[in-house]
Amino acid sequence: MIQVTQKDLMPGVHLTAVHTEKFKTCLLGATLLTSLRKETASLNALVPFVLRRGTERAPDMEALSAALDELYGGSIEPNVRKKGSVQCVGFTGSFLDDTYTPGREAILEPAAALLGDLLLHPVKEDGGFRREYVEGERANLVDRIRAQVNDKRQYSVQKLIQLVCAGEPAGVDKLGDESSAAAITADGLWEAYRALLRTARVELYYCGSAPLERVEAALAAAFRDLPREEARTAAGVQSVGAHAAPGGPRLEEEAMDVTQGKLALGFRTGGLAAASPEFPALLVMNAVYGGTPTSKLFLNVREKLSLCYYASSMLEKFSGLMVVSSGIEFDKFEAAKAEILAQMENCRAGTIEEWELVGARQSVISALRTTMDAQGRLEEHWLGQAVAELTEGPNELARRVEAVTMDQVVAAARRLELDTVYFLKGREGKAHG
Repeated sequence: MIQVTQKDLMPGVHLTAVHTEKFKTCLLGATLLTSLRKETASLNALVPFVLRRGTERAPDMEALSAALDELYGGSIEPNVRKKGSVQCVGFTGSFLDDTYTPGREAILEPAAALLGDLLLHPVKEDGGFRREYVEGERANLVDRIRAQVNDKRQYSVQKLIQLVCAGEPAGVDKLGDESSAAAITADGLWEAYRALLRTARVELYYCGSAPLERVEAALAAAFRDLPREEARTAAGVQSVGAHAAPGGPRLEEEAMDVTQGKLALGFRTGGLAAASPEFPALLVMNAVYGGTPTSKLFLNVREKLSLCYYASSMLEKFSGLMVVSSGIEFDKFEAAKAEILAQMENCRAGTIEEWELVGARQSVISALRTTMDAQGRLEEHWLGQAVAELTEGPNELARRVEAVTMDQVVAAARRLELDTVYFLKGREGKAHG
């Protein structure tokens, strides 16, 4: 039995506590939510990695490892995530649940205290971050940004989203950009960190067997030193514009030394996003179209017509976008694009077999229900819900998906508008009109 409690622990600090005896570990999280902005994205992304280098009581990685070893080999890792227009930076930690410690030794309180120390009490030098730590982690951040291009499939999706959302917060990468990252100084990072602590909404998370009262007390004590002199404002999700720009979809091409083309298409969802009442229908529609191995894109574009090596669709549910990703031969650009769009037209026209609808619906339901079996996926779900200010759990959403009809799927498809086509081609590839 899983019981979820969501409440404000203190002004601007929200707690999601998932009480369950299903897992042998407990999961703790502390995440700062702030609006994605080009000017601050790299600064904010660097903060948790520098914080993870040491605290006042454990000033280096060796001392931190020793502290975690004392907690039966627990772990705390820095996180930088993006939920639409919101940047989420902080930590998640995994520890042995108290139920399984020798003599039921308490782990929750010291684990929460260590999490609080990492966020609030970093080791300092001249009143700010240690320059050595900043310089080392800054170089790592620049390397991570540069390395994004190495995964061409993910890079093409990322580039497409930047094109569709140009000028909008959702178009900013969660790590920022290379030039901004390279220009970070220790003093500038300290100022950004202090600003985050003062103004960002804080999302705390717990999943384990401890009763709610104990979880509240442990986290309240661990985060009692959070600055309170300023009001914390929720970094609300801003969906992208509901409709594509007039003049038809844009085509953007980029040439690299690649042997396989990457074709990505970005659709605006007509305003449908995670908080929309019609969101379950959009989930099923995406599964019918390209979200499963029995989808129209997979069975037709890939299997039947052999126009691509892979083809799938996914939702950016906090932004109001659907993205199609495919890998193709360079000379199959026009044919692959035409068939991908033809399958979308089939969805809009209601040319969907009953087995397609049933299979898609079951696939979405299965994915939602298996979320309950993985602590990391549970935390990811509830962080997203917190960002969107929603309270619906995976099982509740699954029940709404069960009720989705064919007409609702078709209605969702008809709201989609193609905004941008992005093609990553070889340097010898020809331009396309």
